[in-house]
Amino acid sequence: MKVAVFGAAGWLGRAIIANMQVHHDVRAVDYGPEAWQSWKDVDGDWDGETHYGDISDFGQVDAALEGVEAVVHAAVYSTRAPGGYGVEDDKPFSINLKGLWNVLEAVRRREIKRVVHVGSCQTVHTQGTFFDAHVRRPDGSLYAVCKRLQEEMCRQYHDAFGTSIIVLRPDYIVDSRLGVGKGRETLGPEGSPLRNGWVCRHDLAEACRLAAEHPELEFDVLHIVGTPEADSTCNTARAREILGLKYRGDLEQYREKN
Repeated sequence: MKVAVFGAAGWLGRAIIANMQVHHDVRAVDYGPEAWQSWKDVDGDWDGETHYGDISDFGQVDAALEGVEAVVHAAVYSTRAPGGYGVEDDKPFSINLKGLWNVLEAVRRREIKRVVHVGSCQTVHTQGTFFDAHVRRPDGSLYAVCKRLQEEMCRQYHDAFGTSIIVLRPDYIVDSRLGVGKGRETLGPEGSPLRNGWVCRHDLAEACRLAAEHPELEFDVLHIVGTPEADSTCNTARAREILGLKYRGDLEQYREKN
């Protein structure tokens, strides 16, 4: 299967393309050659097919999907720059929202059979409500609003056009093999100890592949979290059952010992 991965050069994207290329023909999509520098020291070079383009430009997104059978959308505006996600910052809208709309609309026009969208959510609801597919994240930061609106956009495209879309909801993404978090912090009691909500990026990448391959799913929203206590607060158990996902990342080694 020919799979386009948007946000391929990112922290999660690098794990997705590494997983996908073992099983499928991968087209890595990101904004430019400089995108690969962020995690080159960790993941090395990518020597597979690469397509560059601005996700906020519909024509460039549509061109990236030529000949594609499935899409994994993992692109996200992530920045620590001053003013990032502030009231004057337009990029959360142009990248996170217009970008996803471009992907979904190009998918619809090209009649691509499956989209896997990497969303984001808390593991524990602030009011104690169990997170199933119908319970939305309640927080109100601009990032949270964008991620919730992305999810609603996916629902709308499925309801209106029958597009097959699987939304995956991770919380905090780490690498259990390297002992590093997305913020490059060291994992463990001497650094950042395990907390409920972690998921190894390689397990999340596996979930993306399984969702892309699933022969029957039409629409679903599934939490992908690697900590065992998450089963009591969100639909991680259902995600494992539906996808046949087995978590292989050893997160327990980073738990603080009592």
